[in-house]
Formats: sequence, C-alpha cells, structure tokens
Amino acid sequence: MEFVERVIADGAAAIAGLSTALGDRLGLYSAMAGAGPLTSVQLAERAGLNERYVREWLAGQVSGEYVRYDEQADTYQLPDEHAAVLADPDSPTYAVGTFRSLGAFYGKEDALAEAFRTGEGVGWQDYGSGLFEGTAKLFRPGYAASLVAEWLPALDGVVEKLEHGATVADVGCGFGHSTLLMAHAYPNSRFHGYDFHGPSIEAARGLATEQGLSDRVSFDVATAQDFPGEKYDLITFFDCLHDLGDPRGALRRAEQTLADDGTCMVVEPNASGKVSENIGPMGRAFTASSVIVCLPAALAQEGSYALGNHPGEAAVRAIAEEAGLRTWKLAAEGLANRVYAIKR
Repeated sequence: MEFVERVIADGAAAIAGLSTALGDRLGLYSAMAGAGPLTSVQLAERAGLNERYVREWLAGQVSGEYVRYDEQADTYQLPDEHAAVLADPDSPTYAVGTFRSLGAFYGKEDALAEAFRTGEGVGWQDYGSGLFEGTAKLFRPGYAASLVAEWLPALDGVVEKLEHGATVADVGCGFGHSTLLMAHAYPNSRFHGYDFHGPSIEAARGLATEQGLSDRVSFDVATAQDFPGEKYDLITFFDCLHDLGDPRGALRRAEQTLADDGTCMVVEPNASGKVSENIGPMGRAFTASSVIVCLPAALAQEGSYALGNHPGEAAVRAIAEEAGLRTWKLAAEGLANRVYAIKR
C-alpha cells in the first residue's frame, strides 16, 4: 500500500506538471509573486485570463501546496519562497524550466516506443520548440549563479586570460545563455557560440542584440565535430557532451582548435555511473530525462557512443584521453553539475 500511494503521488505529479507549465507560460506565477492575497477574480484580471479557468488552476495549486488558500477570505497567495522557485528567472533556485519541456516529452511517446523496438534514435530537433525553450529556461539560473562566480575561477589561469582578452568557443550553446553570461563578465574577450540547431542560434543572436553584446559575441550553426576557428583559449561544453553520438570527435575537434595552453571546460550532470548511487530526486530526474531525450538524441546521430547523461567520470575521461586531451581535473562540483578542466 505504501508503494501504491507512491505511484499515485508520482502520477499526480506528472499530471500536475502541465498545470505548472501553464502557470509559467501564462504568467500566473509572476502575477502572484509579491502581490499578497488575491481572489481568483483579481488574479485573472492581473494575468488577463478567464476567471473560471484561473479558479480551477488555483484549486490544483492549493492541493499541491504550491499556493496557500485563506478559506475565510477566499484568497490565494504565492509565498515568497515559492515565488523564488516558480516566478523569478534571476533566482538561482528558479526551477520551472523542467515543466516547459513536458509537452515535448509526452508528445514523443510513440516515437520513443518505436525507438525501443528498433534501437534507432529520436533527434533533439524532432521534439519541437518546447524542449529547447524549457532546456534554456532550466539551465540558465544555475549558470548565472555559478559560471562566473565559481566555475571559471576554478580553471587554472583562465580568468586572467579572459580579463586581458581571450578567444572562446561555446560548443552546443543552445540559446546562448552561457555564452552571454561570459561575455557580460569579460568585455575584453571574444565569444563564439556554435550549435547544430538553427532556430536556437537565431534565438541566441536575438538575445545578443537585445543585451547589447553583438560587438563581442557571434553565433553560428555548426556541429560539435566541425565547428570553425583555431587557437581558442577556452572551449566549453555545457551539459551537452553526453548528448552527442560522437563525443570523442567533438573533443578531438576541441584538441585541434585549442591554443597551446588552452583549456577545455566540460560541464556534465552530477550523476554517477553506478546505477545504485543515483537513487533520489536528483538522480531520478537525470536518469528519467536520459531515457526520454539524452540517449535517443545520441543514437539518432549514429555515432560510436550512446552515453546517456550518467556515464560517470571515468567514461568521459577515457574518451577525452582518446581525443588527445590527457590532463584532467575535477575543477568544481555542485548539486546538479560536475565541472571538468581538460588540457592536452
């Protein structure tokens, strides 16, 4: 019966996730943030939405304990600590991005079932815009909190180069949040973001223009195995190496294009290669997403590897050594990520 209750709770969370995604997409959480107690009518007016739908959405938020309800006053309130998770994109605890990808995930159930039967893949580009938007929204807060403050300073000599003027390639940049965060922090350096997905590159270019960084940032369509340039002082792979069908080819290209004393920074999920060590909410999130998107994406590229997002440090290190990057250092580690500094 305990397990029945757990499965029911999991199912309820899976269904409720779409309501969370709608709350983010429709601006309901942001409309409630800092507003104090609101009636359903007041919230609907603030968000510009139909009151009956909003009232039903609020009932679900109360049952999930995301929102507090005062029965006597018939008002609803989003606590500040909840708003930091659901409504503030600049908060390091902002975690609503996962839910924006749910539609893309569930929409591929038939394709994934067929992939299980055939062993073929499902490409990232086949999931639709929700996956790309959700992934960018999910990872940006962590990068904003840690990239400049912790990760780059943990790389020997890299910050000094960036301050004086370095050349950087951000491979698999997606919407370019990681690239732009570095460009903001180091105006003397030049940054080049590369991704195989054209719409993501267009989104990144738009953000660069919007943030006034086009003078020192460029974004171009290229794969991890053939991105252009040479003598990069820093090459970065943010949460993408495990998604590649040919991670060795990507690291070999990095080795070929690094400056003599250049550094390759690889950021990967903080998950273990041992299945039993991934028990818990974070490990479950990683391994579940690996089944749904990471492994199928790698298999779709028909490369020599299909790592999934939890291959373990030893497996990634062996691939780097095969690619000619033999100096290895675990530079930083957090709840969600491990940061590796790799050189020739």
